[in-house]
Amino acid sequence: MYTPKHFEPEDRTAILAFMQRYSFATLVTAAPGAAPTATHLPFMLEERRGALWLAAHMARANPQWQHFGQGEALVIFQGPHAYISPRWYDAAMSVPTWNYAAVHACGQPIRIESEAAVFAQLEKLIRASEPEYLAQWDQLPEDYKTSLAKGLVAFEMEITRLEGKEKMSQNRTDKEIRQVLEGLEASAHESHREMAALMREKYAGGSRNI
Repeated sequence: MYTPKHFEPEDRTAILAFMQRYSFATLVTAAPGAAPTATHLPFMLEERRGALWLAAHMARANPQWQHFGQGEALVIFQGPHAYISPRWYDAAMSVPTWNYAAVHACGQPIRIESEAAVFAQLEKLIRASEPEYLAQWDQLPEDYKTSLAKGLVAFEMEITRLEGKEKMSQNRTDKEIRQVLEGLEASAHESHREMAALMREKYAGGSRNI
């Protein structure tokens, strides 16, 4: 991912927090000589003995899992984005741009074969998303859950390469950043206001006078 130095996240903790916050990501793979394939999935991030791992599952009917083991996969985590008007800058010689945040994680997906491990992954996702549903899940017939698991392909991936980008007007003056924030917060577009909130989080307590 092309990332000028001033758009790089300041620390690894910020990247991991972003991945957990925007965990519905895009898995991109490609078989040799074939066009890339993408699937949108909820991912769970774990740290195991100092290594970062992603876990997810897809429908068995989705042929993308057959790419596993045929090359590196890319998982794209995307946050809010917003059009940035040149009217919010002081210099007349300015052009429109776009603010956004994203993380790219690369690695080799590995299928989870054990039914017990598949159930464990599903239950971990339930606990993360809706722990109140666990009681209902536990009461479902075992044959029903087994049939459900057979229709899925669960997998995990150790992250071997991790890149983040926060394009949040860092290359502008403090005054211009404040004007960008005011413009975004006044927008009728929810994604613009979300970007403003993310920018305020980034600049809160920092060295810049925002």
